[in-house]
Amino acid sequence: METDIAFVDAHVHFWDLDRLRYPWLTPPFDEEGPNGNVAAIASNYLLDDYLADAAQWNVKGCVHIDAGADAAQALGETEWLEAMASDHGLPSAIVAFAPLDDPGIERLLERQAAHGRVRGIRQILNWHPDPARSYTPRDLSGDERWREGFGLLGKYGLSFDLQCYAGQMPGLAPLIERHPGIPVIVNHMGMPVMSDPDGITDWRRGMQALATLPHVSVKISGMGFIYRDWTAQKIAPLVEEVIDRFGPGRCMFASDTPTDKLFAPFDYSLRAYHRIAAQYSRDEQHDLFGRNADRIYRLNLDI
Repeated sequence: METDIAFVDAHVHFWDLDRLRYPWLTPPFDEEGPNGNVAAIASNYLLDDYLADAAQWNVKGCVHIDAGADAAQALGETEWLEAMASDHGLPSAIVAFAPLDDPGIERLLERQAAHGRVRGIRQILNWHPDPARSYTPRDLSGDERWREGFGLLGKYGLSFDLQCYAGQMPGLAPLIERHPGIPVIVNHMGMPVMSDPDGITDWRRGMQALATLPHVSVKISGMGFIYRDWTAQKIAPLVEEVIDRFGPGRCMFASDTPTDKLFAPFDYSLRAYHRIAAQYSRDEQHDLFGRNADRIYRLNLDI
């Protein structure tokens, strides 16, 4: 049964709006921007909320990914999560925020890496010529200072969670190739922009450039960023293409909760993923839902 398979959720967000400031979760809200109106998730989402959402699934661990707190509070977010994990055992690991283009980035990385559960860094790079699609005011992926900051991650034993668009991937691939000691995890299946005239072609080209690098893996999540009205049938060909391109040993199913709840309930997403994964062997399913995340994020769980 699907619920027998250990699930290590490779992409989870917690937020306490009374503790930290999250600009993107602060009113006023509107329909503009890549996430649309986020009012539905602009309330505290804590560990108990996650465990309630995931109650039907065999959750053995989860990885907290930076949740968009004010950049000045990035260390505060890490400290809060470390305390949560010390008290409750989750999250199993933390991917923290650090602005890799900051002149003082080395000290920031040193301070983040000093926390025992920090495994990596995420700085969202999604830039698109259409401002409504962009998460950032400029394309950091070609910025030389940002690239130097990226190169420092290996010094502190940190991976990088890569959230970008397909048009940025070919330019990033040579940088990633030069740093084989920095594991890179592509977020949300590379977020193809299906409304672009060459969206699927660009995505295939970009993902192939990354898939050739053995230290790059990918998370299968964020389906609502591809199709707001997604169904298992609609996204199955893309998921299968990603698994075929990267192999079952470098892919991880993840909930991206609560952000993905803007588009579908937690159980809907997990059932869809299990339905798609049913074509793979039982051993490969264990990899896709748990063992890969355990290995890639160095969790040392007993699964």
